[in-house]
Amino acid sequence: MPFVTRPAEDGFFMPAEWAPHSRCWMEWPCRVETWGDRIEAAREAYAEVAKAIAQFEPVTMITKPKNVAEVSIALGSATRINTLSLPHDDSWMRDNGPTFVVDGRGQVAGVDWKWNAWGNKYPDHERDAAVAEAVLKHLEMRRYEAPFVLEGGAIHTDGEGTLLTTESVLLNPNRNGPVTRSEMEELLAAYLGIRKVIWLGEGLQGDDDTDGHVDNLACFARPGVVLALTTNDPADGNYHVLQDNLARLRAATDAEGRSLEIVEIEQPRRQIHADGRRLPLSYINFYIANGGIIMPVFEDPQDSRAFDTLSRVFPDREIVQVPAVDIVHGGGGIHCITQQQPAGTPAT
Repeated sequence: MPFVTRPAEDGFFMPAEWAPHSRCWMEWPCRVETWGDRIEAAREAYAEVAKAIAQFEPVTMITKPKNVAEVSIALGSATRINTLSLPHDDSWMRDNGPTFVVDGRGQVAGVDWKWNAWGNKYPDHERDAAVAEAVLKHLEMRRYEAPFVLEGGAIHTDGEGTLLTTESVLLNPNRNGPVTRSEMEELLAAYLGIRKVIWLGEGLQGDDDTDGHVDNLACFARPGVVLALTTNDPADGNYHVLQDNLARLRAATDAEGRSLEIVEIEQPRRQIHADGRRLPLSYINFYIANGGIIMPVFEDPQDSRAFDTLSRVFPDREIVQVPAVDIVHGGGGIHCITQQQPAGTPAT
């Protein structure tokens, strides 16, 4: 049975992604409708991400029972990667997996959000809706069942009570019907221990499946410091959205009352999906591992500049570049396919 209290009432809060991890969770690509003839390329890309993360921390790859052997072959002899056989529909662990919370005293619990496939974008999502509960049961970890829809890629926190998100997702009626900012802020406070929400506006062109997740736009690098995607081209379709986000960040303060230091990262050049949509390419969509950063590259001249920026912002972490175009063709990035489990003892 899930806990009837809410996490914050029991002293739990969402930690920053740079806090120590016990492992990373991923899901093997399986939805042919998502990938089409690129599904094998997507699987190779997921395997490369898993191997890169495993240099720094253990990885568990969720896979359908029928795919266990295939996944084992794809991952090869990589150490610190294991599989968990579990039914699932898609492969975006950040969104349909649990969001982990900690109590600051060494205990870890999980929040199981309602799942409706990004506003019912896909009708067959019942198995994905059960993944978070199954993972928490496997971990023998306390489960808080949230009464509302939310995806992990829609939120980012500094671990000190401040959260970044977008209006285009959390206030979208395709998730929870009509909901006000203040109502959503109360829910984020209750389930993640958030004291201050910084609202950005809309997402990138081409990020249609998610309606504009924040993990393509901005993230905390440490308390008071935000990395933000930008473009200097007024003719670019993302220009006005990214400029609006910058203006909001510059005007914001965090939960401690600090103004934010903003580090800008120029987006890569435009690339197009086979169906004509723009790919939502972003250097913000990276994974923070124990001692490392797994960052996407897009065969773009901007790749090296983004690497230099992340190296400067995270001087104590090794920056590992992984080709990510094949992942983005499915609708997300490296951050979208991963979910960190904080270090600690499972709360029961």
